Amino acid sequence: MSLPEEHLPGALGGGAPTPPLPPGCVEGYVATNNTRLHYLAAGTGPLVLLLHGFPEFWYSWRKQLPVLAQRFHAVALDLRGYNISDKPQGGYDVVTLSDDIRGVVEAFGERRADIVGHDWGGMVAWVFAIRTPERLRRLAVLNAPHPAGVRGMLRNPAQLRRSSYIGLFQLRGTAERAIQRNDYAMIRSTFRSADPSRTWLADIDIQTYVDAIAQPDALSAALAYYRLPQSLHLLTLSPMRVITAPTLVLWGEQDPYLGRELLDGLDAWVDDLRVQRFPQAGHWLNQQESGRVNEALLAFLSEPGR
Repeated sequence: MSLPEEHLPGALGGGAPTPPLPPGCVEGYVATNNTRLHYLAAGTGPLVLLLHGFPEFWYSWRKQLPVLAQRFHAVALDLRGYNISDKPQGGYDVVTLSDDIRGVVEAFGERRADIVGHDWGGMVAWVFAIRTPERLRRLAVLNAPHPAGVRGMLRNPAQLRRSSYIGLFQLRGTAERAIQRNDYAMIRSTFRSADPSRTWLADIDIQTYVDAIAQPDALSAALAYYRLPQSLHLLTLSPMRVITAPTLVLWGEQDPYLGRELLDGLDAWVDDLRVQRFPQAGHWLNQQESGRVNEALLAFLSEPGR
């Protein structure tokens, strides 16, 4: 097993401008599941893995890394296919992605880790908790439905309307051209509409996300997450274990993509569950409410009984 490679800030190439790294961070690559993933890391202590969503990369955790590094070894990954991580032809189903995370835990020399995921990263975190409970200490999920909630999504007309963009994503080539049009105007408008007053998301932040998704083959790899029959993978997870690890769900209730009803019935699948709602926040919760999210994560991950 190869150990993670770490480098000084800015030491890695990748073809895109390197965003400023948060204080105290190093970057590197970790080999897992026949794939090399780029990451940022800070701090020492128990391992905490941070998993981003679409269309992001490690940068979405820039406000969490320095805070968590006060007590933990915080590692924010570029998931398979994103930014300057490897972009293999396949492996974008949730089962393989969860195996990627297991390999990361092992590569860092740990038996277990805390997993924090948002959006697609949250979905991978749920699946990791179900499939690999022996590698999990604590689980935190931000605005991502539990796999059992996929059944409800498929039967809910309001949720189907919220998820209608996924239909475009199925059109190979057409979706890529639509997203790339006018210098990734769709990506820019998606982020800017979430923060029109530029309170928590600056233009340079949006440009950073555009630079990452514009990496060669990154857009098609990111869309591959949506193009596989993920609902089939989620519905046939065997066994669909009840999660026994302490679990925190943070949810922005103004999410235009995922309805708050996806929290209903969650306690049937999680033994030790606590849910914190953010009534005025949207989908990009860890960026919009970074202070409150940091406080919640730090308190939860630091609880006695680890």
